Amino acid sequence: MTVAYPRKLRNAMGAREILANVVRDREIHLITLNRYRYSEQRSCKDLTDVIERLDGEPAELVRDLSRHISDEARHAMWLTDLLVDLGQNVGTPPGISYIDEFDRLLNKDQYRNLDDGIIAVLAAINVTEKRGCEFFSAHIHALKQAPQTAENVKIRETIEKIFPEEAGHVRWGNRWLAQMANKSPEHRQKVEQAKRKYVAIEQAAYESGMDIMLGAELRRVTRLVDIANTMPMWERPQYLMERLPASLLAPDLQMTRVDVAQRAWNRDPQAFVEKFVPMFLNGLNTIEKKPAATKPKA
Repeated sequence: MTVAYPRKLRNAMGAREILANVVRDREIHLITLNRYRYSEQRSCKDLTDVIERLDGEPAELVRDLSRHISDEARHAMWLTDLLVDLGQNVGTPPGISYIDEFDRLLNKDQYRNLDDGIIAVLAAINVTEKRGCEFFSAHIHALKQAPQTAENVKIRETIEKIFPEEAGHVRWGNRWLAQMANKSPEHRQKVEQAKRKYVAIEQAAYESGMDIMLGAELRRVTRLVDIANTMPMWERPQYLMERLPASLLAPDLQMTRVDVAQRAWNRDPQAFVEKFVPMFLNGLNTIEKKPAATKPKA
């Protein structure tokens, strides 16, 4: 079976490079931790919705999802305690929501049968958990390289408690997907297609939250087409038409740009002019090198 891993930001910057910069800036560092907290908290709600849709079947999956919710709630509690102890706000974090964008890009299929729905849910959970593991691992690495202040040590110890359980969630998802694939050749094909689809959705959601540079709207549209290309031919036009306006106009992106620009200006007007503005304008100069991919069947 295909093993899907998260890709770098615009195929250039990986999690380690991102987190190495994050831990140097306390304000951004604390906002990042609050994003973790929000994601863990929100996943409890989303997984509860999945359990309610399953309505008790299959019981083994409902049991595993219940344990998953327990883990995520504990992670949210640890991160909330940490942030409150550090004096950080624990409200909704600023900027573009990865979770909301992921949800927007789903096509909310009315699945033909229970197995199709289970495969979709498992593929979606699996790819987001892999991204979480990538970032937690990179965060721990960055904190080990950073000055060993009491605050940095406390943050690292909290993330080190969470990371092994998140890795366990990835292994759990891999086992369930393999179990579904082994049911029949048709199931195997559906699992492979779901992996391609949700990897594309996750990459688009991830980049939408990280890329605010000039030209980000066009890059969003490119990712939207990537997602559509994982679907049967007859589903693509409606999917694109429903999501293209929001990707092009992107009101959340515009608000985030204004907020980030104001923060940068207030902190250091000279750095804003010398660093932020050129970095923003350089967004149009980025030429992506797309990884090779197998052409999906229509």
